[in-house]
Amino acid sequence: MVAFHDPSGARHGLPTWPWGAAPAHLLTRGQLRLQGLRPGGQAPAGQVRWRSRKAAHAGWVREALLYDVRLAKPRRTPSAAQLQALARALAARRHCPRCRTDRGYVLPSRLGVCLDCADPAELAALH
Repeated sequence: MVAFHDPSGARHGLPTWPWGAAPAHLLTRGQLRLQGLRPGGQAPAGQVRWRSRKAAHAGWVREALLYDVRLAKPRRTPSAAQLQALARALAARRHCPRCRTDRGYVLPSRLGVCLDCADPAELAALH
């Protein structure tokens, strides 16, 4: 789309390309993550813009920031203590305070209890 083709950044403040037209060395955070990298403190080098086709956002202009893969750094490896803390936090979100069991799914925050312990009226309010 011509409206989003602005490699100089004169119109959009950052060099901008339409979906799929950015230079190969510029990647989104998600693309960097898939390669085991992170931006590493660098400022965005550009952006990709497109019009959304999803019903909830139809017609909206969406954007993704781009980072230079040549300046990216390796992702940090979490320590054993960090992994343990994360596991405890995730387990706490699955633990029902009423029946005191790990339900195997994250409890709805609106209810604060598992689906088996929730009042039928509360369940109906969720839908």
